[in-house]
Amino acid sequence: MTNNIDTASALEVKTDQLSIINQFSSTLLQLETVEELLKYVTSQVVNRLGFVECVIYLADQDNNTLREVASLGVTATGTPYHVDRTIIKFDQGITGYVASTGKAIIVNDVTTDNRYIADVSPAMSELCVPMIYKDKVLGVIDCEHPQKDYFSDAHLEILSTVAHLLSAKINQVNTVNNLQQTVAQLNNAQKLENSLLQIANLTYQAIDLDNFFESLHGIITSLLRADNFFIGLYDKQHDILEIVYIIEEGVRSNVHKKISKELLKDTASYYLLRIGESLLLNKDEYQQYIDAGHFKMVGRKAESWLGVPFKVSDRISGVIGVQSYSSSYHYSEPDRALLTYVSRQISMAIDRQLSRQALEHRALHDELTDLANRSLLIERIKHAILRLSRSSKETRHALLYLDFDRFKSINDSLGHEVGDHFLIKICELIQGTIRNTDTFARLGGDEFAIFMENITDKSQVNDALLRIQQVLSAPLNISGHLLKASTSIGVAFCENENDEAYQLLQHADAAMYEAKSTGRGQVRFFNDTMRKKLKSHADIENDLQHGIEHNEFELYFQPIFTIQDCTVVGFEALVRWHHPEKGFVSPSDFIPVAEHTGQIINLDLHLLELAAQHIAKWRAQGKRFLRITVNVSSRHFASLDFVTQIHALYEKYQLPLGSLCLEITESGLIENLDLATQIIEGLTPLEVKLCLDDFGTGYSALGYLHQLPIHILKIDKSFIDHLTKSNTPLVDAILSLAQSLKLDVVAEGIEQQAQLSILQKTHCKYGQGFLKARPMPANEAILLIDKVL
Repeated sequence: MTNNIDTASALEVKTDQLSIINQFSSTLLQLETVEELLKYVTSQVVNRLGFVECVIYLADQDNNTLREVASLGVTATGTPYHVDRTIIKFDQGITGYVASTGKAIIVNDVTTDNRYIADVSPAMSELCVPMIYKDKVLGVIDCEHPQKDYFSDAHLEILSTVAHLLSAKINQVNTVNNLQQTVAQLNNAQKLENSLLQIANLTYQAIDLDNFFESLHGIITSLLRADNFFIGLYDKQHDILEIVYIIEEGVRSNVHKKISKELLKDTASYYLLRIGESLLLNKDEYQQYIDAGHFKMVGRKAESWLGVPFKVSDRISGVIGVQSYSSSYHYSEPDRALLTYVSRQISMAIDRQLSRQALEHRALHDELTDLANRSLLIERIKHAILRLSRSSKETRHALLYLDFDRFKSINDSLGHEVGDHFLIKICELIQGTIRNTDTFARLGGDEFAIFMENITDKSQVNDALLRIQQVLSAPLNISGHLLKASTSIGVAFCENENDEAYQLLQHADAAMYEAKSTGRGQVRFFNDTMRKKLKSHADIENDLQHGIEHNEFELYFQPIFTIQDCTVVGFEALVRWHHPEKGFVSPSDFIPVAEHTGQIINLDLHLLELAAQHIAKWRAQGKRFLRITVNVSSRHFASLDFVTQIHALYEKYQLPLGSLCLEITESGLIENLDLATQIIEGLTPLEVKLCLDDFGTGYSALGYLHQLPIHILKIDKSFIDHLTKSNTPLVDAILSLAQSLKLDVVAEGIEQQAQLSILQKTHCKYGQGFLKARPMPANEAILLIDKVL
């Protein structure tokens, strides 16, 4: 009967154990986290087994230590059971032994086992089972009881089964978690990569910095928390930090905030700029920096603070910072790396913006004086004229056109460096006399303009003119040279929205030339007489090209003869314009217009071709060889195309070598003497000579003789006019100079026999003038080729 009872009891226990296993197995399918699994094992499985104390440990990745993760039980006083030793090494105690060997163990009397380590509530027996999955120990289930010999083989069997099932489930959960973490990391990595790409594209495309900062902030906040976000630019030269973009607790401030020198030294941003390193601080660490005196507390203290400095140029550096006010969110090293990358992009964007601004500034300003250039001046005039429609009838604008007197002579006699310093100093003085609203511009060379907007009374212009004259009245010491500055000024007004900027400039220019023609330091206002003159010039400009295309220009020829026997050796070709409507147009009327408009280039080439045609024609008629001198603009000596064009003429008309001589006036300055020398040397194979006209009347003659391969000098008529009774020292000096330089000399303007007689006693070789012949058409000139005048 007893055996039947024991068998029935054992069967009941077995059935109960199987029920526990079945329920546990079923529950495992529903539990998704390790925490839920462990809680279920301790509260449901172990508890149903009748165990009073149970602790579950999980092993670390390297299987060196066990960490307590769940427990069950109560102390003798009835308080919840807890473990003193939450961390156990694999070689410590019975638990460590099971972990290291991977073998379950029952200790019926722990007092006889020296491996036992007593806890808060000492036990008498212990059951310890490892959790193993594929030969790897994941942890240990350790159960203790206050009675000896409490645990049975049945307990060991069921707990081992629970450990086995739990190990498989933990591995499954960990695998899923790892996969989810991997997916999350991949998603985060992709998000980060896309964000970094967005930032890079944003940097490349950025035009407006405010929009760039706003877009940048949007990207950054998708990656990290930024309750506060700011970007500051530090100007080393002025020692000012400007907060160019700031978000404070989610609210953007649209006003740029400049931190003065007094407050700047107390900020964390300045400390960052000074040490040149990023800072990642929590609240306590931030306070430590304050206590150490590195900076002071400004605004609300953040839970986490991250700032990164960056450099834009030698003058500009900056800082970007973020703050978190949430105790649950602290910045990390990856956040520091991200913000460092962003800081570099900001640096690049600002640098590109500054470079663009510098390029735009250079495009609209004069390089030497940093004044506005012609383009910027015209733009401002255009906008000001448009505003006249909204202004009162009394409001108008004025343009002052300035030309500095005798500036070219200073350049030629003292050098361009002195000339540049002279210009800069004059500009500085004049800049101090004008209003902040006025535009001071350099138009080129020694020509400048002052645009005065919103003039209500002519006295405002007169006062400005007076201030300019007064500030230039004292001599200027430029590199040890005392120089007197003066300027010829033309003034023009515009007073309605229908006026044109180019016309205002044209009118002021015309008034300036009128002022210049009356002497140094003069002022002229544009008037109707000048308007008519401009109209005449405009008509000439329009008719010039038509005249070239329809052969309205003719060459007249004035003989050049030997001083001693008056034999004709050549001709100077002089242009005449027979206008179909206006009749004869004087060269003094159309040559300056052609020079001013650039049409002189085409006109000169046309006249050179006419001269070549005459030479070819005379040669075909068997006339002896003569050289023809043609006046050309100095503009031709700015391009090597001129060499090609002259060579083409020689080839086209089969001209003998030395047929042409090119004459330039001393006042027609050649700016690039090196290029001009190349051009003249390029014409040397054709034996083309270069003649300098009006020698002695300008300021650059000696410089030309020194730097250009001049062949012939022409003594100006003003010197010959004085040769009525005896020779003059100036003529003697010119002749001596020419002889020492082995140059031929032509005395022009010989109108009296006395002048010729005096010249015949000198070394002057050639002459030209009304005494022997006036300019004449080609059909008359050909008759003089074989005659003595």
